[in-house]
Amino acid sequence: MDNVPILTILVFLPLAGSLAVLLPGARGAACCRMVTLAVALCELALAAGAVALAPRVSAPDGPLPGFFLVEDLAWIERFGIRYTLGMDGISLLMVLLTALLVLLVVLFSWKSHIERVAPYHALLLLAMSGIMGVFLALDLFLFYLFWEVMLIPLFFLIFAWGGEGRVPAALRFFLYTIGGSLLMFLAVIGLYLVHGDATGWYTFSLPALMNTPMTGSLSCWLFAAFLLAFAVKTPLFPLHGWLPDAYGAAPTAGSVLLAGLMAKTGAYGLIRFAFPLFPDAATAFTPLLLGLSVTGILYASWLAFAQTDVKRVVAYSSFGHMGLVVLGIAAWTPVSLSGSVLQMVNHGVTTGALFLMAGMLEERSGSREMASFGGLWGRAPLFSGLFLLFSLSALGLPGLNNFAGEFLVLAGTFRVSPVAAVLALCGMVLVLVYMLRLAQGLLFGSDRVQGEFADLSPREVLILGSLALAVVLLGVYPAPALDLLRVPVALLMVSTGGMP
Repeated sequence: MDNVPILTILVFLPLAGSLAVLLPGARGAACCRMVTLAVALCELALAAGAVALAPRVSAPDGPLPGFFLVEDLAWIERFGIRYTLGMDGISLLMVLLTALLVLLVVLFSWKSHIERVAPYHALLLLAMSGIMGVFLALDLFLFYLFWEVMLIPLFFLIFAWGGEGRVPAALRFFLYTIGGSLLMFLAVIGLYLVHGDATGWYTFSLPALMNTPMTGSLSCWLFAAFLLAFAVKTPLFPLHGWLPDAYGAAPTAGSVLLAGLMAKTGAYGLIRFAFPLFPDAATAFTPLLLGLSVTGILYASWLAFAQTDVKRVVAYSSFGHMGLVVLGIAAWTPVSLSGSVLQMVNHGVTTGALFLMAGMLEERSGSREMASFGGLWGRAPLFSGLFLLFSLSALGLPGLNNFAGEFLVLAGTFRVSPVAAVLALCGMVLVLVYMLRLAQGLLFGSDRVQGEFADLSPREVLILGSLALAVVLLGVYPAPALDLLRVPVALLMVSTGGMP
């Protein structure tokens, strides 16, 4: 496979599929779904195939240490822009998560009543292409290009296929994200010019820009611009204003992509770009990031408990759990950073499953209000059992996936800030309260469901069973995922001087 451009295929096969479903001869619903499914299956197969290459890590003194797959070509040489893609253990886990969730979203949409089927599936694949590019780009110009491409399909999925309040939700999402992105673009240009003036070499290459000499104040300003863009996408308190309406109004597929994948691009940007490019500024911002992360965890738990809409409970739960991810990144120890990356995967699996099940509730009953449900355990035992499993995973039950990630984040953070770790732990205890309240309200008590409530179909069992398997495997045996992180996390520590 050495001569196969795996990374390029991962990025551009979904784009090709997106264009294919829009062709005049392929606009039938069945054809669109088959093409989209075929592309998603190929992406998952390629991502799984890359796992076999993961042990072949490049030597520490190589041009791109830690990256076992690299594709580098000249692109716009006049401005120092190159087409550089790379995969290490961190990006491999993100690519696997992306391929899995998009495939399951396609399967979920298979029987759903969707208007304008061709554009809908084209946007799913375009979003996949942009997200894959974000996780693999090692040239800042190329990264920013994919970062903006990712925004377009997600905006239109909310705007055109969302539910009540979709227009203001889509506009708010667009304004928040484009505002942060434009500031990051200015910072990228500024870093490019500073590096060129200092070295005579104008480039957007990430490894080269990591050694850019600059003053402390300039470093802080540039880091703040990157941080703002990534914090909006994650989202980090108090830049989460777009989240509840966007997650609530988006179609189920859009909610899964927003919470399960787009939020990870923000955290990934902090790990791959912001902290390695500006280690001194990141150290200065560490107390602020720890404070905002803890505040977000506690605030999200409080708001989640007050919600009556199942989807909004999951949305605020997602917000809180991503605060824990940022907490581990801010602590920047090998243990906390490994836990944050593992938790990004865990969060994508668990939150994706809960959003899918919220969509199944709405399809069956036309409602997402908790007051409309109850007694589902007797009516739909398969649905109820899996919903309880994912709820227990979200609250961090030992033996399920979230526990391992949360433990590592809190243990690593405790070495840097015991107060932040203890307060975050209190926030995790609050998760126990609202998730058990949600599960009890839906599954037990008096039966309040009007009409028939069908249990899971074989297609839905396949979708949720795949995620349930991941929940159990990552909870019982997270070692393979953590082994993939050992080298890239160690190299990140070295590149930033072992901060904080």
